[in-house]
Amino acid sequence: MGKQRPVGEITRGTTNPNRLRRVDRYILNQPTLKRPTPLVVDLGFGANPTTTLELLDRVLGVNPNAQVLGIEIDPERIARAKPFEKDNLHFELGGFEIPIPAILQTHEVNLVRAMNVLRQYDESEVLSAWKLMQQRLSPDGIIVEGTCDEIGRLAAWVTLDRQRVISLTLSFRLLGLVKPSKVAERLPKVLIHKNTSGNRIFDFLNHLDNAWANHSPLAVFSPKQRFAASATELIAKGWPVTKEPKRWQLGELTVDWDAVKP
Repeated sequence: MGKQRPVGEITRGTTNPNRLRRVDRYILNQPTLKRPTPLVVDLGFGANPTTTLELLDRVLGVNPNAQVLGIEIDPERIARAKPFEKDNLHFELGGFEIPIPAILQTHEVNLVRAMNVLRQYDESEVLSAWKLMQQRLSPDGIIVEGTCDEIGRLAAWVTLDRQRVISLTLSFRLLGLVKPSKVAERLPKVLIHKNTSGNRIFDFLNHLDNAWANHSPLAVFSPKQRFAASATELIAKGWPVTKEPKRWQLGELTVDWDAVKP
C-alpha cells in the first residue's frame, strides 16, 4: 500500500535563525527529554531546516542520545533538508499524522514542537490537528504548539500531553516591553480570536498589564525584577501561575490552561 497522504496544508514557511530560542529554552527543561533516547519532532520546520538544526544542537546539550525528526508537508522543503541528515537527524514528508521513518520505528515520540504552523489554519481545524499529534505521543510525551514573532522576541505556546492541554506560556523580551498584552497578537490560534471582553484570556492579559504597571517603579532596578513582581501579584490575585522565579527572570510566565481556555 502507498503512503498516507500528509494531513495538512503547505504554509508560508518563513523562518529566521534563532527565532525559536525562547520555546527551545522551555523545551530543554521538559522531563521527557531525560528518556534514554528521546525522539523530538520539529513539525512544519519551514522553507529551510535552520531552526531544526538549532533544535538538534540544543537538545543534544541536554541529552546526547536524542534523535530529532523534521517533518514538512512540502516535498521541495524536504528535498532541501535531506542533505543535512545524519545519525541523529532525519527529515520526513508528512503532516499532523507525524509519520516515523523506518530508521526510527523503534522510537516513541517524546516531544513535538509545532511553532508558527496552526497560526495559518482556521480556528476550527486546531482541535483535530491536536488530536492527531496527541495520538503519536509516548505516555509521558508532550506537544508544544504556538506562535512567535519574526525574530523571536515575543512568543506564546500551549503545552499538551496525550489527553489534555496543560498550560499556556507567554515569553517576552523584557527590555523595552511597554505592555505585556502585546503578546495577544502572537497567541496560539485557539486563543488569538478570544482576546475580547468576556473571555478568560482577555481578563488574564488585563491583569498582567495592570500588574506590570503597578510595579513600574522597579524598572529602575531591572525589568526582570519588575516582571517577577508582576507574576507574584498575579498569584496573589488567584491566577494559577506556575511559581518559577528563574523562568520569570527570563521573561517567561506559565499559567494553567483551565484558567485561560475559551
